[in-house]
Amino acid sequence: MTLAGRDHLSEQIPPQVIAILSAELPSLAEDIIGEIRRSVPEYARAAGTAKRPAIRVSVEQAMAAFVDQISGTSDTHERRDELCRALGRSEAYEGRSLDALQAAYRVGVQIAWRRVAQVGRRRRLSSAVMTRLADALFAYIDELASLSVQGYLEARSQSADEIAGHHRRLLRLVLRRPGVPGTALERPAAEAGWTVPDEATMIALPVGTRCDRAALDADVLADLGDAEPHLLVPGAFDEARREMLLRALPERRSVVGLTVPLAEANDSLRWARQALALVEAGVLEDAGPTLCERHLLALWLLSDGALLDQVARRRLAPFTRMSRTQRLRVTETLGAWLEAQGNAVETARRLRVHPQTVRYRMRQISETFDEQLNDPDSRFVLDAVLRAHRLRERRPSLR
Repeated sequence: MTLAGRDHLSEQIPPQVIAILSAELPSLAEDIIGEIRRSVPEYARAAGTAKRPAIRVSVEQAMAAFVDQISGTSDTHERRDELCRALGRSEAYEGRSLDALQAAYRVGVQIAWRRVAQVGRRRRLSSAVMTRLADALFAYIDELASLSVQGYLEARSQSADEIAGHHRRLLRLVLRRPGVPGTALERPAAEAGWTVPDEATMIALPVGTRCDRAALDADVLADLGDAEPHLLVPGAFDEARREMLLRALPERRSVVGLTVPLAEANDSLRWARQALALVEAGVLEDAGPTLCERHLLALWLLSDGALLDQVARRRLAPFTRMSRTQRLRVTETLGAWLEAQGNAVETARRLRVHPQTVRYRMRQISETFDEQLNDPDSRFVLDAVLRAHRLRERRPSLR
């Protein structure tokens, strides 16, 4: 529709009709979204995922822009246009035709016109106004569909390397410090056919890892050329994502960071890389993939090796006068005693010895660590240091 056509249309639609339609938008958007998910299988499967540009945002933007257009209050709808193009690009990137998207448009306009007709009868709108609304609505849907076709054709014209480049640049923008505002991601995300998620999970990969990019979900961002390769998974890391990762990584080794708000993705990647170093050192199990969520205490205790050395030097000073055998026995006994909160019977169960043996050992240990064992704060620090010490003892390279 040309600008002149829009101006002419706004003169033909009375302001009170615009107000009536505006009041219908929230519930109409819900009806359209629900019917699309019921009628179009591809969108039913995408419900609750970030694998497509969000249906809800697209529908709400489209309906609001329609009312603006027929009221003549807005000449441009850049965000709406980009969302429509992104819908088309998303279909192309995932290797599908436009059939599902075109079906969604058809469902949307049918539900919208049905509502307009109901409102027209209820409000006794004239047949002339109803005719103009019908013409405007169906022309508008054609406009949206055309924008999606543009996005689809743009994406189809790009090579796999170009798409990967878009994703890589977008990922680097997401990880930039300080965090980039969400609005600054909208345009590059639209160009990459990617929906900006509220949360993300970072995955750290070993240097030189082999990754089958085609096996990754279309919404996963990858930077495999980085000195420390990594992936960004929108949303949480669930079983479906785990299976995807196993397909994509022949060597299986990877570490999954914590799911965090997108602005904190750099933290998730930092923790994943720390855990990957511990996996490669043999401290953490190579679970392929290894989840940071299951090793938070170890990550915390070993997060600053230099500081840990300083704390250990002060708290475990008596160890310097012991042989390795004595040190291991004291570490094992005292650690179990602290974890059991001083209960000799529970400590004995953990160590598989007699409680009297525990009491005998603790009397000897108390002579060395007496002050620390009597103070609650000191016991907490000692417990933490001993846990870290035991983790380090698994591999001398971490000492």
